[in-house]
Amino acid sequence: MSERPTKAILRVLNGEPVWPLPIWIMRQAGRYLPEYRETRKQAGSFLDLCYTPRLAEEVTLQPIRRFGFDASILFSDILVIPHALGQDVRFVENEGPKLDPVTSEKDFSRLADELPLERLDPVFETLDRLKQSLPQETTLLGFCGAPWTVASYMIAGKGTPDQAPARLTAYRDPAFMDTLIDRLVRASTAYLIRQIDAGAEAVQIFESFGSALPPALFDRLSLNPIRRMVEGLKAARPQAKAIVFVRGGANLHRFASAGIGDAFALDWTLDPAVVLPTLPNTVATQGNLDPLALIAGGAPMEQGIDHILKSARGRPHIFNLGHGILPETPIAHVEQMIARVREA
Repeated sequence: MSERPTKAILRVLNGEPVWPLPIWIMRQAGRYLPEYRETRKQAGSFLDLCYTPRLAEEVTLQPIRRFGFDASILFSDILVIPHALGQDVRFVENEGPKLDPVTSEKDFSRLADELPLERLDPVFETLDRLKQSLPQETTLLGFCGAPWTVASYMIAGKGTPDQAPARLTAYRDPAFMDTLIDRLVRASTAYLIRQIDAGAEAVQIFESFGSALPPALFDRLSLNPIRRMVEGLKAARPQAKAIVFVRGGANLHRFASAGIGDAFALDWTLDPAVVLPTLPNTVATQGNLDPLALIAGGAPMEQGIDHILKSARGRPHIFNLGHGILPETPIAHVEQMIARVREA
């Protein structure tokens, strides 16, 4: 019989209700923190920050030192996988990621067949360092992007509002899209396994663009690829826990009913009072305060927090935002949010 975990986040991922709710927030190491902005200047480029273990460790630890979150998530980016596969990836200040688009067999042929894990050694070194430097009670999370979300960037060469370039490719050239998704499934699975080996205790798979997919494409391009990733991860490392973040209530239910993952993260458009009762009591969930309510503070923030607390009480739930924290978020509001969750 496996030993019962003592860390609050891992207890929730095992299906155990924990009160007060454990808390961490997506993008918790980021531009809303002055110490992050200072470290970012030292690094030069964003990718240099991701690939310099000393600095990546530092920015990962910053929100833990300041707020004492129950989980720390590796500082990196979902686009390190296409970068490691050989696609040109760069981050332009105030514009975001730019990639040389992969839209043809010729472009695709330039990518590595298998993920060259040695190119991501700095990421694994960061995890190894964090394993030593994090407080004992803090869960260490790794992560990656889901194949559809990453493929959307690879095809468009940038973020797009509705992922139209990737959706159009899926309709016009399904064989090409399936080949790209398959490459990303294998690469992402290998990456997550190596993250667990380096010290991550659980991982989150970000399907940030899942809500852009119509039902006719969703299973093929999102649900089944993530299923293969989770199954591959657990076959290799049975102790690994996986949180799946997918946008949209219907999509979340499809994942939950298929049993893909140990927890499901709700985006801010979902009402936990409506969604949580439709899930079995043992299904772990995470979320889902609107990041803009956190910026607003005051009554909107407090009411949003209290609604989640009331809806999730007695269930295995991790308090989080419904998406990443935004750069303009006041630190005082984050402190107030944590206090309200922990004093409930």
